[in-house]
Amino acid sequence: MTGRTIAQPKKNVPPPALTPCPMITFVDLVAGKWAIPILYRLIVIDAPVRFGELQRGVYPITQKELTRQLRAFETKGLVRRTPFAEIPPRVEYQVTALGKTLKAPLQSLAAWVNAHQEDLRT
Repeated sequence: MTGRTIAQPKKNVPPPALTPCPMITFVDLVAGKWAIPILYRLIVIDAPVRFGELQRGVYPITQKELTRQLRAFETKGLVRRTPFAEIPPRVEYQVTALGKTLKAPLQSLAAWVNAHQEDLRT
């Protein structure tokens, strides 16, 4: 032996600073089975909508899942929640201007699915 050591690759070390893939951010934004249908429904309606009406529009989503998803969208600035101090309580949801900017990309995805539905192995 010559006394040289062979460098071992480091485990769990991230690669050098790279530009993060925008698809990772997008998938994080719309993660979950119901995220896109909810957001797309709000974009198409483009008006304030009550919780029950939205739930019927994306049936068979559960109340718990719809609440979770709407809170996430509100946190990200995609949906605006407006509560009204009434009896019984009333809350309306509406897509924000930022959320509306997803209309074209989501329509593009819908068109792609429609065009390739028979080719997809589902």
